[in-house]
Amino acid sequence: MKTIMTSDTHFARFPSSPRRLAAAGALIALAATLAACGDKGAGAGPAGAMPPPEVAVVTVQPGTVHLSTELPGRLEATRVAQVRARATGILLKRAFTEGGDVKAGQTLYQIDAAPYDAALQTAQAQLAQAQAQLAQASATATRYKPLVAARAVSQQDYDAAVAAEKAAQAQVAAGQAAVRTARINLGYATVTAPISGRIGRSLVTEGALVSAQDATQLATIQQINPLYLNITQPAAQVLQLREALQAGQLERAGKSEAARVQVLLENGQTYGETGRLLFTDLTVDPATGQVNLRAEVPNPRGLLLPGMYVRARLQQAEVGNAILLPQQAVTRGSAGDSVMVVDAEGKVTPRQIQIRGAKGDAWIVTDGLKTGEQVMVEGAMKLMMGAKVVKPVPWQQNKAAASSHPAQEASKSGAAEATPAASTASASR
Repeated sequence: MKTIMTSDTHFARFPSSPRRLAAAGALIALAATLAACGDKGAGAGPAGAMPPPEVAVVTVQPGTVHLSTELPGRLEATRVAQVRARATGILLKRAFTEGGDVKAGQTLYQIDAAPYDAALQTAQAQLAQAQAQLAQASATATRYKPLVAARAVSQQDYDAAVAAEKAAQAQVAAGQAAVRTARINLGYATVTAPISGRIGRSLVTEGALVSAQDATQLATIQQINPLYLNITQPAAQVLQLREALQAGQLERAGKSEAARVQVLLENGQTYGETGRLLFTDLTVDPATGQVNLRAEVPNPRGLLLPGMYVRARLQQAEVGNAILLPQQAVTRGSAGDSVMVVDAEGKVTPRQIQIRGAKGDAWIVTDGLKTGEQVMVEGAMKLMMGAKVVKPVPWQQNKAAASSHPAQEASKSGAAEATPAASTASASR
């Protein structure tokens, strides 16, 4: 009774608060849960064994892999025309917008045409005079022809009349040529666009004196749709590619059509239009050891400009019956290249493979794997922890890329965990 009374007195002396009672109840519930779990684990035996760990795999699917090479290149206009003065005079008018598109035959400049108009009128007057002389000479020769048969006119006079007629005909022909020349020179006073394209800034202004003798440059027109892409490739790479093609290890890309070319901009983005390879030069530059290639790239929206430096992704060959594997699935070493293959029972075994090259972030495998086999991409740490049997699941590249940003995932999980903690704190308050 003393003990009980002492105990009651002790609790009466230190009364329990509602918060302490709630904490004590939580501890009792946790202890009961752990005891129940211990009883189940002790009686479960083999039936309670952990399931095999999951590993990410890809299924082998052979196919044709196109080999592409990234090479430096520079864009160039397909046609360039320098607009120059072909008439001498004062520039009166500019009839285009700088930096705009022009059509072939469109008027660009107007040069003072008064001297050329006067020269045309003079040539026309000389032609009229020559035509009058021809008419007179022709009439004389026609009149002398019957008279010389009747011996009323001497043969010498008739011959002189015929010669005068022919001389007058020559004068008429010369006059006609002079008129055409005067018209051409008058036409040069109106400067037109020789080609269609985009015109740059005007190199002269109104009031400037331009000269036909000096061929004063007025502007430049460039055709930028399509554009030429001049590419350089090391001669050693060209030689290796040709040897592989001749040995039958590779097939030529674009056998029925020109090889395709993709343009990579300076910011790393791929240009939307696909070009085509036109030709490969037959001569190696002795100064650089490079071989020149030329491609044609559509430019309907005018995004690309002549002179820009870009990178060209060129498809020159293709590998038949090849397999693309993620690079993290392949182990490379001095003994060779190998992968981990998961069989139907979940057992993992190493396998030697042969790699031809790389395409993007994947290796090109040509030997060592069969269709339908499963190659492990992720989960090597689980094998190192002693797992003998695994459960293969399809590898998701997007998910793997997302997991490459642990800071972002941690911030997201931290934010998610902060909400229950905050609510628990507010509830305790």
